[in-house]
Amino acid sequence: MEQKYRQVFIEVFGVLESALNDDFSKDNVKEWDSVHQLNIVALLEEAFDIMFEPEDIMGFTSYKAGKEILGKYGVEI
Repeated sequence: MEQKYRQVFIEVFGVLESALNDDFSKDNVKEWDSVHQLNIVALLEEAFDIMFEPEDIMGFTSYKAGKEILGKYGVEI
C-alpha cells in the first residue's frame, strides 16, 4: 500500500522517492498547486478504489495528511 501511495507522488511531482517524507507539503513544495492536488486525489482514488469526500480533498495538503485521510477510508499506509 505504501509503495502505491509513494508512486502517486512520484508520478505527479516527478520527484525521487527519497524526497517524500512528512514535511513534503504544499507549504514546502512550490510546485504543489490545486492542479497537482487534484491529480493526487484522482490517482489515489483510482489506485485504492475509493471516493474522497470534498472536505478530505481540501485537506489533502501534505504527504502526511494524505496518509491520515486514507486511513479514514480503511487504507493503512
